[in-house]
Amino acid sequence: MRKNVNKLARWGVGLFFTALAVLQANAFLPITLVDKIDTFIYDTRMKLQPAEFNDAIVIVNIDEKSLKELGQWPWKRIVVANLIEKLTDEYHVKVVGMDAAFPEPDGSSGFQILESLAKKELKDSSGFAEQVARLRNELDFDGKFARSLTGRPVVLGYFLSNDADVISKGLLPTPAFSDADLGGRVIESTSYSKYTANLPQLQDAAIAAGFVNPSPDTDGVIRRIPLLTKVGKNYYEALSLATARVALSASKVKPVFLKADGVNSQDYLDEYGVIEAIKLNSSPNVSIPVEPLLTALIQYKGKGGPRGGGYAYVSAIDVLKKQLPLKTLSDKIVLIGTTAAGIKDLRTAPVGLDYPGVEMHANVIASILSGDFKQRPDTSRAFEVIQVILLGLVLTFVLSRFKAVAAVFFTLATLLLVTGLNYWMYYAMNQVLPLASALLLIAALFTCNIAWGYFIESRKLRGVVRRFGEYVAPELVAVMAEEPDSYTMEGESRELTVMFSDVRGFTTISESLSPVDLREYINIYLTAMSEEIRGNSGTLDKYIGDAVMAFWGAPVRLNDHARLSVLTALNMQVIAKRLSEEFVQRGWPALKIGIGLNTGEMRVGDMGSKIRLAYTVMGDAVNLSSRLEGVTKLYGVGILVGEATKLAAPGFAYRELDRVRVKGKSQPISIFTPLAESSALSREQADALELWHSALACFRAQQWDEAERLFRAYLDQHAADQASQVFLERVEQYRDNPPGEDWDGVTTFASKFSS
Repeated sequence: MRKNVNKLARWGVGLFFTALAVLQANAFLPITLVDKIDTFIYDTRMKLQPAEFNDAIVIVNIDEKSLKELGQWPWKRIVVANLIEKLTDEYHVKVVGMDAAFPEPDGSSGFQILESLAKKELKDSSGFAEQVARLRNELDFDGKFARSLTGRPVVLGYFLSNDADVISKGLLPTPAFSDADLGGRVIESTSYSKYTANLPQLQDAAIAAGFVNPSPDTDGVIRRIPLLTKVGKNYYEALSLATARVALSASKVKPVFLKADGVNSQDYLDEYGVIEAIKLNSSPNVSIPVEPLLTALIQYKGKGGPRGGGYAYVSAIDVLKKQLPLKTLSDKIVLIGTTAAGIKDLRTAPVGLDYPGVEMHANVIASILSGDFKQRPDTSRAFEVIQVILLGLVLTFVLSRFKAVAAVFFTLATLLLVTGLNYWMYYAMNQVLPLASALLLIAALFTCNIAWGYFIESRKLRGVVRRFGEYVAPELVAVMAEEPDSYTMEGESRELTVMFSDVRGFTTISESLSPVDLREYINIYLTAMSEEIRGNSGTLDKYIGDAVMAFWGAPVRLNDHARLSVLTALNMQVIAKRLSEEFVQRGWPALKIGIGLNTGEMRVGDMGSKIRLAYTVMGDAVNLSSRLEGVTKLYGVGILVGEATKLAAPGFAYRELDRVRVKGKSQPISIFTPLAESSALSREQADALELWHSALACFRAQQWDEAERLFRAYLDQHAADQASQVFLERVEQYRDNPPGEDWDGVTTFASKFSS
């Protein structure tokens, strides 16, 4: 019974996520994250799409080379006129589309000034007006440009705006159609109230014109372009549509409506429905599918620019000088635009942040000519709803029956199937279908089932983890839980590094503080040190009053346990100094700690009694670490490490303090204090370290005078150095009572480290 209840509850959670996905797909529960993921997928596919070179379209580039020779844009109209004549009359291009507008007269020749003088100040001057009239053809650059447009296949650009501060200027081209032509139908489209169009004489001379406004999404990326837009009661073509229409020798643009029964209506005057395409009356007719607001998704053919791989770029100056082979431009669709950064026609596209605006128009023209448009079909929402329902039902009931490994493989197979279908629809059928809701639903159902299995069904494993957690530091339990069979509480011998840390003068501190302050004092200290130990993969063994015991290398093996322990000890001293400053500011005693570290073979495991067990370490190496901590007071240093630790952690600079013989051991050991990581040691520290080791060498060689001189030199540099004072006292003692020729320079401690 309980098992059935669990299964029903598990199914209920899966169906709940499925219901959320269905609501989102139907737009009843819009989730911004889903749209962002779909957009990311769309952009990624566009980026990964290989470049396709289109040899039917060539971009005449107003590039840095041309600007350097002809000056900054806009150029004189006579130069532009010459460029048009070169392209049409000498290179015989099919059509020229200009990604630029000419709303202001060109006064660079001075003709307007002469004409004004002839009409005003010099109107009575004999013959002046006649001379000006004779100069018109030569100096009227706008007229020259207009004559270059007349009878030639040139499409001009212009700009639209809804900015209240913009004043409309120039002349709009003949509209594609108007509201009156639609017989009362309403078409959803972008609309503008202001325009910056071309001079009337230029517009009248041109065969067509198209707006060049980008249509960025809310994130600023241009993924689509309006093919038609509305100004007032008229609909106007985009530059890309107008250029393609002229190239196809079409004279009209008509919207195609979809009737309720799904049959296309080719005549917008007789049928009613929603617009799904634009028709050009070329031979044969060309139908252009449209997205909402009469837009088209841009099929980016390359990364953009002369090296983007999508289109051939030629320099405008090379055209003007006729330095290109005739076949380069003959019978091509030519777009005049720029990639020069200073002219600021670089846009943000899915494939790059600096994509030439002119190439966006080229991409749309290429799609019109080839019929290769990506579309979001009207049925995409229904597809998404059906997809998430099927996925939700299948995964909810199937995953609940599978173990973890089988669930992973089934989920991966489902992901591959869904993404593969979406990929095929995109590349083979040109259909842009939503994918994010399906992926998120798959992820949610998989996560839900895995989590359910973990929390409800994996009690045995979690019981093992809990038992480990009774003996092992909590921060290592997660690592052990990944491979619980690899760890055991049984005792074993292992090379580890162990640490003992103790507060200096804690008895005096405890006597000077109230119980409440003492509790806070020690808690702050222990918390800071414990966090540092854990942060460097150490295992906290125990607290012994104010002392901390920790070790590295068990239960999780660490190859660099010695290095981690030395690094931790250095950091602990830095933390202790900071805490001491804070304590003094609060009126508490200063904090100083001593740390002992030693590396060696030791027993590690579950030790104790039947009443209480603890995961800890034992052995001579452990005892030595404790004694090293105690002897830090003698030499006045914060850290002491054994010789084995120094050898196992060579990445630090060490100061050898002494060679000592422990009671009960015949072999002496060297003891060291780490100063810093070797790479962080300053030149001054290195020089002082060399001086100290020279003094120590003289001391061991019984060169008492030289040893005294060097120790005093070191003490002059480090006035508070207690170790120097210790050795100066020994020098005096040995000078009066020489140790003998067989002396090995070792300090023997009679009891532990009490000499």
